[in-house]
Amino acid sequence: MSGIFTIALDAMGGDHGAHVVVPAAVKALEAFSDIHLILVGDKERVGQELAACGKAPSDRLRLHHASQVVGMDEPPSQALRNKKDSSMRVAINLVKHQQADACVSAGNTGALMATARYVLKTLPGIDRPAIITAIPSIKGHTHMLDLGANVDCTATHLYQFAVMGSELASAVDNIASPRVGLLNIGEEEIKGNDQVKEAARMLEASHLNYIGFVEGNDIYCGDVDVVVCDGFVGNVALKTSEGVARMVSHYMRNEFAGSLYSKLAALVAMPVLKAFRKRIDPRAYNGASLLGLQGVVIKSHGGADAVAFENAIRIARLEAQKRVPQRIDKRLEELLKEANQQ
Repeated sequence: MSGIFTIALDAMGGDHGAHVVVPAAVKALEAFSDIHLILVGDKERVGQELAACGKAPSDRLRLHHASQVVGMDEPPSQALRNKKDSSMRVAINLVKHQQADACVSAGNTGALMATARYVLKTLPGIDRPAIITAIPSIKGHTHMLDLGANVDCTATHLYQFAVMGSELASAVDNIASPRVGLLNIGEEEIKGNDQVKEAARMLEASHLNYIGFVEGNDIYCGDVDVVVCDGFVGNVALKTSEGVARMVSHYMRNEFAGSLYSKLAALVAMPVLKAFRKRIDPRAYNGASLLGLQGVVIKSHGGADAVAFENAIRIARLEAQKRVPQRIDKRLEELLKEANQQ
């Protein structure tokens, strides 16, 4: 789908706020000629950061004032009730009022989910939004959800996550029939809790390309396109992966710095090491979608730098371009009709 896509950026959210968001916005405008950006936040502060980048507001880059900021440790209920003019809330409102096609924020995850759900509402047939992101794998990447929005999930919730994840993977990766796996403690049918077993039965009866139970190591093998789990398991798996990546990087640096011979070996291996680091660079995967809402909302990591935040903008552009919420809505309607005809 061609056209111009407008993306609202919460310029004050995250650990670094406008200091990161503004340079990322400038880079994104250079990279994509089909986007317009709205920087939402304190106009004076955002304007200063923009001037520091040697830029000024334009037709493609507008400033929209918001007088409040949601703190990174602020309770979601408090942010929802008391921060109606926060940069986060105003950015989401722009999506609601169709002044923007998507919103990106590095702010408080709980507050972002609560606010987005309250303002935009969930799609018909979706009980709870889920957080989904791409994780690097041997053959490219794997989409995984939920990553922390829903700790306790029923079989129906897991089924809905599978539908949404499948449709997103189909849209953004151009896969006709994404392979969907249900994360479990084993591949055997007898393993897992009641919710997972019931979800498996529902997925087997659906028209999704369900390939069965998958285990934690399958996330990275590249033989599944979408991995479905509850938010507790998904968040633990994601954070464990990040910890392992840091540990491997730490040990590699220590080993190559151990002696003169190690340093020489590191010099020889530098091109390989740089290629490896680029392949698993978490900044290239920054940007998780709050899936199931009536609008595109992307969550950037709170500590993201400009490179990482620019990638979150890229994901917002892609999901707006592919009309992901509308595709999920249409797919849900089709599945409901199929169920009624059986």
